[in-house]
Amino acid sequence: MTHRVLFMISSMRGGGSERQTLMLLKHLDRRQFSPHLYVMERTGDLLSQVPTDVPIHSFEDVRKEPLIYLPGGVMRQQIRHLQTLLSDESIDVIYDRTFHMTMIAGPASHQRNIPRVSTIVSPPELALPLVEKRFVRMKQQRLAKAYKASRQILAVSKIAAKSAVDFYQLPPDSVSVLPNPVDTDSLRQVAVKERRQEDTSTLKLVCVGRMTEEKGHRDLIRALVMAQANWPDSNPAIHLQLIGDGPLRADLEVQAAEVREPHSVEFSGVLSNVGSNIINADALILPSLFEGMPNVVLEAMALGTPVIATRAGGTIELERAESTIAWAEPRNPRSLAEAILSFVSDPRSSAARIKAATSLITEHHNIETTCDRLEQYLHAACVKQMD
Repeated sequence: MTHRVLFMISSMRGGGSERQTLMLLKHLDRRQFSPHLYVMERTGDLLSQVPTDVPIHSFEDVRKEPLIYLPGGVMRQQIRHLQTLLSDESIDVIYDRTFHMTMIAGPASHQRNIPRVSTIVSPPELALPLVEKRFVRMKQQRLAKAYKASRQILAVSKIAAKSAVDFYQLPPDSVSVLPNPVDTDSLRQVAVKERRQEDTSTLKLVCVGRMTEEKGHRDLIRALVMAQANWPDSNPAIHLQLIGDGPLRADLEVQAAEVREPHSVEFSGVLSNVGSNIINADALILPSLFEGMPNVVLEAMALGTPVIATRAGGTIELERAESTIAWAEPRNPRSLAEAILSFVSDPRSSAARIKAATSLITEHHNIETTCDRLEQYLHAACVKQMD
C-alpha cells in the first residue's frame, strides 16, 4: 500500500529547510509513499528541482484579499485551504516543517483526523521571536498545542529538541532527534564539475546565509576588520564572499567599507548552486548567533572544505571524538578574528579536521539512513491511524 504524504514548507527559495525538503522529496521511497508538496508561494530557485512526480499545491493559487482586515484572517484562509486539499487529495500523513506550517497543519489536520510528523529546525525560544515577531506568546501557545497533537515530533539537533521540550512544555521523551542529512554523492558531482584551479594569491572565505541578525554577519565583518590589523604581510589577503540576501544587506555593505585593501568583501546575492563556491573556498565561515543544524556546514564537510564556526546551537553537535571545526565564540568578533588568524597559520590542523569531518558525515549524516528513519516515522503514523 502506498501512502500519500504531504510535505509542507513556506516556499522553495533556497534556505536550509527548503534544501532539506527537496532532498527528502527526491529520496523518499516511492514504493511506500506518494509525496505531495504544499507551499505558501510558488517561488524559489529550488522549485524547478522538485521531482516531476511530486504535485505542487500553493495557497497563493486561491488566496483572496479580505475586504476588512482582521488579525489572523489570512491564517484562517490558509487553514481552510489546507483542509480542502487534505480531503481532495486523500492525504494519509503530513510532514510539516517550520513554525508557520505547523501552526496551519495543526488545526487543519485535526479537522480531517490526519496524522502528522512535525520537525523543529531551530531552538524555538531564540528563533520564534525573530521569525514571527508579532503575537509571539499566542503563537507559542498554538505551536505547543499543534506539537502535542503530532503523532511524532522530530528535531534536527539535541539542542533544538531540548529547547522545544522546555519552550512548549512537552513530555521529555516526546521529541526524537533526526539530524539533517547530506546527499554527498549528488553534491560532489555538481561541485567538482565546477572546481577551479587553486589560487594562492588570496585566502578565500565564503559565508552562506540569509542576511538577518541571527546569522552574525555584523560580527563577521567586525572580525575581518580586527584580523586585518594583525595580518602578517607574508599571508595572502582575505577575500570574503557573502552569499545570500536579506534585510541587513544594505547596512552590511556600508559596514564592509571598513575593510581595507588588499582585503575585500564581495556580496554575491542568492546563488542556486553554492556547492561550487564552497568547494572552491579555502574555508567556509559561519558566524551565527544560534543554529538548529547548519546545512552549509554539513555541505562543506561533505566537500572537504575546512570550517570556521561559532559554538552556536546544533553546530557544536558536528564535532564528536575528533576535532572537525575551527571554533569561535558567538557574539564575539574578537574570538572570530582569532579563529581566522589561527586557521591561516596552522594548515596541518585543517587537514586533520577535514578527515574527521568526512568520517562524521559518512557515519551520522548520510541521506539513506536519514530517509529510512523518516519513512519509518511516516509509516508508523499511518499504521497507527488505521488501527
